[in-house]
Amino acid sequence: MNPETFLDALSGIALTPDAIQVLPDARAYRDCLLARIAAAERRIVIVALYLQQDEAGQAVLDALYRAKAARPALDITVVVDWFRARRGLLGAGRQPGNAAWYQAQRQLQGLDVPIYGVPVQTRELFGVLHLKGSIIDDCVLYTGASLNNVYLHHFDRYRLDRYHVFQSPALADAMAGLVQRLLHPVATPRLDLPEPPATGSLRSDIRRLRARLRRLVYEAVPSRPGQGMRVVPLLGVGRGNTLNRTVCALLAVAQQRIVICTPYFNPPRAVMREIDQALARGVEVELIVGDRTANDFYIAPGEPFSASGALPYLYEDNLRAFARRRHVCLASGQLQIRIWNDPGHTFHAKGMWVDQRYSLLTGNNLNPRGFNLDLENGLLIDDPQQQWLAPREAELAALRRFAPAIGSADELGVKADHPKPVRKLLRRLRYSRLEPLIKRVL
Repeated sequence: MNPETFLDALSGIALTPDAIQVLPDARAYRDCLLARIAAAERRIVIVALYLQQDEAGQAVLDALYRAKAARPALDITVVVDWFRARRGLLGAGRQPGNAAWYQAQRQLQGLDVPIYGVPVQTRELFGVLHLKGSIIDDCVLYTGASLNNVYLHHFDRYRLDRYHVFQSPALADAMAGLVQRLLHPVATPRLDLPEPPATGSLRSDIRRLRARLRRLVYEAVPSRPGQGMRVVPLLGVGRGNTLNRTVCALLAVAQQRIVICTPYFNPPRAVMREIDQALARGVEVELIVGDRTANDFYIAPGEPFSASGALPYLYEDNLRAFARRRHVCLASGQLQIRIWNDPGHTFHAKGMWVDQRYSLLTGNNLNPRGFNLDLENGLLIDDPQQQWLAPREAELAALRRFAPAIGSADELGVKADHPKPVRKLLRRLRYSRLEPLIKRVL
């Protein structure tokens, strides 16, 4: 099937332009989320990689318990990654994890607000729950952000993401329905109840769950392409999934311009191949990538170093190599690379814009891990009549605000300037021939 036919055949839901709102920043998203929870009448489905035990996480959990107390018939479901909830923060030593907090809060509140843990693989390294999109009544809040202080800009620091609000009963039903079909009485245990099972006892059930995940699809109400705006919900887990195929098809159909946004520059071979073919066709390609200091794994000089602190430098090395190999396109302006950096803050925005028709919202980092290991999803906005250009361009302008374009790969520095612990670790990886393997799980 050629890319155009593939995209047209995707099952979508008809929308009007005023059914989509783009929120400007993390604070606006936080305020919207809390207000929607407070006003919920029928259902709340919160899906995130994690709901963190901090001030912002407490505000969200308190809002859910208040809503349940005010309307006992309200159906509330919270879904987070199983592994992430049962461990502490990276580099912070042994901690009980958020699950212990969920249990304490349930005992304190005395109300039933179920929090489920989803193990996508038998080990966190090989796959996590990376679904995005929370449903409140007939509204979908779609963002790549998790729920903690920095993602919700609770104090001074923020982590930039993308924030969209869809008012669509059909989309809300499709996304809520998938979450309910995702949950399993054994393989996705409650984390808010005492003594959740050990991961080892779930291994067989987790393998069966992952096999079932590969067959899951959104049950969307189809609308014909070319008949106005539509939104296409996409699911992806494992190789060759619908989301991956859609990403590649979008790149393949581009005729004028592609914009790609990712905090972690480590494209899979399929994506790299489509980018190069687009450049060969004369398509303009723009990348918006976070500066290494805007990476959430960045460790400032003088702070205790851990292995995860080398990741921002590895991503920067990837980008430098990419820019050098395509220096002709970069020099001519056909390829534009923008480096986002608002000092003190971090960057987490992902997605794609193709020509003036397609906009892809996704939590997928467009890297090998997102393509092969994690459970991902996305919302494709198909706008054949260009009815939604103004909000689309306004969002792009905001993303470019702190992202000046570089003129050459030399502006990204050289490996010799990396801190000594980073150089030492990356050299070990290269000499041990583990670097290709490491890149597949990052």
